[in-house]
Amino acid sequence: MFKSVLVANRGEIARRVFATARRLGIETVAVYSEADTQAAHVRDADRAVLIGPAAARESYLVGERIIEAARAAGAEAIHPGYGFLSENADFAEAVTAAGLAWIGPPPSAIRAMGLKDAAKDLMQKAGVPVTPGYLGEDQSAKRLKAEAEAIGFPVLIKAVAGGGGKGMRLVESAETFDAALASCQREAAASFGDDRVLLETYVTRPRHIEVQVFGDSHGDVVHLFERDCSLQRRHQKVIEEAPAPGMSEEARAAVTAAAVKAAQAVGYVGAGTVEFIADASQGLKGDRIWFMEMNTRLQVEHPVTEMVTGLDLVEWQFRVAAGEPLPLKQDEIRLNGHAVEARLYAENPATGFLPSIGRLDSFSLPTGVRVDAGVEEGDAVTPFYDPMIAKLISHAPTRDQAVAELAEACAEVEVHPLKTNAGFLVRCLESPDFIVGSVDTGLIGRELETLATPAEPSPEALATAGWAFREMVEREIEGQAATPWVALTGFRLNGPAAATTRLFVDGRAIEVEMGDQPSRSVHVLGDEEVVVFEGGESFVFRDHPPAADADGAAGDGQVRAPMPGKVTQVLVKVGDRVAKGQALLTLEAMKMEHTLTAAFDGVVAELSAELGAQVSEGTLLARLAEA
Repeated sequence: MFKSVLVANRGEIARRVFATARRLGIETVAVYSEADTQAAHVRDADRAVLIGPAAARESYLVGERIIEAARAAGAEAIHPGYGFLSENADFAEAVTAAGLAWIGPPPSAIRAMGLKDAAKDLMQKAGVPVTPGYLGEDQSAKRLKAEAEAIGFPVLIKAVAGGGGKGMRLVESAETFDAALASCQREAAASFGDDRVLLETYVTRPRHIEVQVFGDSHGDVVHLFERDCSLQRRHQKVIEEAPAPGMSEEARAAVTAAAVKAAQAVGYVGAGTVEFIADASQGLKGDRIWFMEMNTRLQVEHPVTEMVTGLDLVEWQFRVAAGEPLPLKQDEIRLNGHAVEARLYAENPATGFLPSIGRLDSFSLPTGVRVDAGVEEGDAVTPFYDPMIAKLISHAPTRDQAVAELAEACAEVEVHPLKTNAGFLVRCLESPDFIVGSVDTGLIGRELETLATPAEPSPEALATAGWAFREMVEREIEGQAATPWVALTGFRLNGPAAATTRLFVDGRAIEVEMGDQPSRSVHVLGDEEVVVFEGGESFVFRDHPPAADADGAAGDGQVRAPMPGKVTQVLVKVGDRVAKGQALLTLEAMKMEHTLTAAFDGVVAELSAELGAQVSEGTLLARLAEA
């Protein structure tokens, strides 16, 4: 076994790998950018090496600097985590050429599965069922549109080198194909340096089923059962679980056998995930599940597999990379209970899931479930990297119990001043369709308005806010004479004395009783604001209306950059008439393309956005005037 390992990554996956390494007595080495100088993964490691500026392309994506860091720190092996360089075959080869152990699959397997079109062709030859579509080399817009029409709408455009939902668009009709293709190609080029795409028929009731596989250097390959990752938003996974609900033994046997066959076809070694799309219109059936792609790395959702098998997949990675055989044979791997994972992001569902950037002044996560967190209280979420801050994982004997426990855990998340998707996760987990296992990849899209809209604060939350302001007032008047002029309750000749106060939440005035004791978790900020946590949401109460000069308010017609980013499209010009909801420009930020739209019908009065410009958060990009 190795004496030391460098993790070429950051955040929760670096911390996750470090945890297993420490248990095995392996020294840990972190790498970090200038933006991550004080990051939690740096504090966790035995040693840490600076590798460059904040931008990932100048630090975490520079393989030479990571290898230099490993040499400088005396590391014997490199674990890539996921994302960044984890599926870069050239980097894997450079690691081994430098005399270091690569804790990942062979570069040949990475290349074989790295391009979706080539991988599908390989799988067809290996006898693995694949989704019907177009995998051709002719990438002209005219040919792609013709192929889409031949397949029949709806179709899915997918980046050949894609992953993580990036470079993927669902197209419902021929009229919207050209714009979707151009957007997909831009995002693919920005994310992967490759704008080539493939087309797939779109399954109208799709389930996303994936199988965890493991191979060793002795020719053995096993599966560790399946996961269901169907609950997605914009092709990005939100909730994952194992095993898949409604999976029959017949369907499980078919999909796991296909996954093992796929891994064997490329001589796979290490941890990998074979992803399938299933037509769930008539339940899960073995002959209605098709290969989509293979991720040649450890997945974000690997904890649910660990929970239902009782195995440490990172330990397996270490042992296999050290040349050991797989720790267990196929018939020794058991499935126990049910596990569900939720991805906690610093983002605001109420504003289209825009990332929330800044310092985590208040950060409290639940204790009754497994928590894999990338940050701690006082850390910052920056605009340079993915805004996932933690994963919450429940495990119970039954699916009903696991889902209920995870919903309760998400409701206990307390984060401020950043916004999170915790309340959104609670509503997803409590969705009637999800509870009964009637899940497909379109569920969130169909119910998005309901799921993304925060709940109103309950009477208990309001009473807690009232109590907090009562305490603030009492502290303020403490020491003054006990006269009616400073009393908190009104004078009455009969009946109980009661007091109410007018508070403001989200700009709305609410009459609140000044209660006697809190029934919800509360955080007091100075003498003006009270934050009450409830159901995964944070409600900010004030005793006065919020400032009326909030720059960038949509109702004022000002269109401002919601975060630092690059202007990738300017779709209007000064003088254009626009309709409410019409796209005005696009901004590339946090690895995604965000569309900024008109808040009302009007005319473009000002336009300061320039194509290709890098803008900071709050920059005025355009201004609308009423028509």
